[in-house]
Amino acid sequence: MTNTTLLEKYETLPDVLKFEASLFIDFLLYKSEQISEKKQRVPGFLKGKISMSDDFDEPLEDFKDYM
Repeated sequence: MTNTTLLEKYETLPDVLKFEASLFIDFLLYKSEQISEKKQRVPGFLKGKISMSDDFDEPLEDFKDYM
């Protein structure tokens, strides 16, 4: 959508809705700031802190009746 199209649509709104549109634009600007301020992920941050038991793939005792 071009700026001209957006402005034309805005101009057709009643004053009350223009105010609401302005508030919504302020909200979107705030939201975009929050997204850009998020910390970047670091690959491998938890490497070595999670482990699985050796029998992870073994069937569970509770389900022997169903196998």
